[in-house]
Amino acid sequence: MSDFDIIIRGAQAVTAERTARADIGVAGEKIAAIKPEISGLARQIIDAAGLHAFPGVIDSHVHFNEPGRTHWEGIATGSAAVAAGGGTLFFDMPLNAHPPTLDAASFELKRAAAAKSSRADFAFWGGLTPANLGRLPELADCGVIGYKAFMCNSGMDDFPFADERTLRAGMKSAAALGLPVAVHAESEEMTARLAAAAAGRTARDFLDARPILAELEAIARALELAGETGCRLHVVHVTCAAAVRLITEARARGIDASCETCPHYLLLTDEDVERLGPIAKCAPPPRSASESEALWAEFLAGRILTIGSDHSPSPPEMKTGADFFKAWGGISGAQHLLPLIFSRPVDLSLVARATSANVAQRFQLPPSKGKLAIGADADLALVKLGGDAEIKSSELFYRHQQSPYVGRHLQASVQRTILRGQTIFEAGQIKGEPRGQLVRPVRV
Repeated sequence: MSDFDIIIRGAQAVTAERTARADIGVAGEKIAAIKPEISGLARQIIDAAGLHAFPGVIDSHVHFNEPGRTHWEGIATGSAAVAAGGGTLFFDMPLNAHPPTLDAASFELKRAAAAKSSRADFAFWGGLTPANLGRLPELADCGVIGYKAFMCNSGMDDFPFADERTLRAGMKSAAALGLPVAVHAESEEMTARLAAAAAGRTARDFLDARPILAELEAIARALELAGETGCRLHVVHVTCAAAVRLITEARARGIDASCETCPHYLLLTDEDVERLGPIAKCAPPPRSASESEALWAEFLAGRILTIGSDHSPSPPEMKTGADFFKAWGGISGAQHLLPLIFSRPVDLSLVARATSANVAQRFQLPPSKGKLAIGADADLALVKLGGDAEIKSSELFYRHQQSPYVGRHLQASVQRTILRGQTIFEAGQIKGEPRGQLVRPVRV
């Protein structure tokens, strides 16, 4: 009789605190042992010599657009891409699906779709809009991870932006329900005015219409409202060091605030947007090279809590055309969230925190998630550090094999992803059948 289902031998085990060589024993869906050498029998031995074992990536920011716009991506292909990048859990955003996740009925449509086809475990954001303020409690009962609000036009007619009255009321409700609010922070007044006054319709015109000031103005207002209402605030996709400093200073004043950035703000610049065209368009847009450098410094200093992909794909025809303002704004990047972080020397435990442990803690996931520890779910990414792997469109698992990262060379590659004790990705291939489960927060 076997003592373990799996023994992973000789890995460099990366936790939120340290990295050390270890064998990892898995029994059932759980990590049962972590020690320098595990004796005993196992049904499967995985030789992980030369590999690093990270806790499975939790991508807290994806747009898989199902139901209703599965032709943009869909949970089957999106979750496969997450798995190929070492991901074992994703949080899907409420907009871009049709209907958006604004009430219990729309939540159930998305849950049923994910239960049928997701390769990774999943959680869902609920929407916070003027149209559904009274529905926030029922979304909490469904198990949403929190609420997402846009402080500017979302680009989707059925997901209106939250004006100040809406945001204040939504934050009060969220605080009472024990759930966070995530905001897309750009000033609607400023971005709308600058877009209307744009001299032309080029990439540079678009960049100029979404300045850093619009981001900082919205963040400052969101922080004020969070302080006023007692809401836990999470600012998604910050693009600049000044935004991180605003949030850090607010936290020092006792406001419960945190932020996320994305690989495209660390690795792409405004010049890349002009060079690559609509494939690199997103909002807020990537900033200058100097701003990217300053953002890296904030991340390496540990002042950015989480990194998410903000994977927001579309059909190719929506990423073309001479009018840059009309092209879809979204980056396809979920498959390479983890490997892209190793574009620079970085502390491995910092990576484990930003992609897993911090996400689990901030969003109150069950204690089985987000850690490489005895008793935790056996959610693991086995990663080869070093080497030179080119991103090829033919190797993308997205429904539409496009990304601004195609042609980029990586210094890390995911060799195997394990979800609750079963391999879901190995050597470039998705393995097994969809087995993702809904993960609900532990509400206090």
